[in-house]
Amino acid sequence: MKKTFQTEGPLQLNIELASGDIRIDAGGSGGAEVELVAHDATAQELVDAATVELRGRELVIHVPQRRGGFSISGLLGGGGISCSVTCPEGSSLKARTKSADLNVAGTLAGADVATASGDAKFDTVTGDLSFKGASGDISSGEVGGRTSVNTASGDIDLGRVRGTLSANTASGDVSIAAADGDAKANTASGDVSIDAVVAGDVSVNSASGDVRVGIRRGSRAYLDCSTVSGDTHSELDVNGDEPPGDGPLVHVKARTVSGDISILRAAPVQTQEVQA
Repeated sequence: MKKTFQTEGPLQLNIELASGDIRIDAGGSGGAEVELVAHDATAQELVDAATVELRGRELVIHVPQRRGGFSISGLLGGGGISCSVTCPEGSSLKARTKSADLNVAGTLAGADVATASGDAKFDTVTGDLSFKGASGDISSGEVGGRTSVNTASGDIDLGRVRGTLSANTASGDVSIAAADGDAKANTASGDVSIDAVVAGDVSVNSASGDVRVGIRRGSRAYLDCSTVSGDTHSELDVNGDEPPGDGPLVHVKARTVSGDISILRAAPVQTQEVQA
């Protein structure tokens, strides 16, 4: 099934697809195109019954779920449906899946994704990003707004987060390239790494994983770090009074049980980033 819609300006994508994969190219300037490709006979029946239509500014793609439980082809990766979407840059996304993977190229204005075991990958989200999953991984480039990620066993790998950050996983690793504001990261057995923070409150917790936080040069830091059986290493003074100076203040609270804690100095913020 392939449909083309003549429209201008960003759209709100509303996608429901249980299994398969979703690929979105949000780099155009006008118009939208949707293509659904089935990989087995049962999936073709679902494609034939799917809803693909434009309702004002909302592009709806709803594929009914397979009846009668899982198929062998679906479990082996041979089943499912491929959904390809081309839409204008700056569109927003709401996606609901079970095991379908999501790959977004280009720039979205916002994204809200819920999945059971599907992975999600984004280039750039200028607004808020929300992801909820059981075992799926998530990765992204820059996020301009608030970021909220919750997954049971998936890994979290994000680029620069300009808004507040909340990242939680039970057994996955958390890796953040840079956090401009308040950040919270929690994991039970995974490692947590925030390469660069500038200001705000940073709270990091891990039971058996290691914790690594980089403080931007030029920022002052108040450190509150403790571990039960792990080691603590810092290129800055740990604990004490609020540090002197007039740079932005970072308050780091790091806790582990058996994991190591490392507090490092990150590279200074570039001039154009300070002025942004």
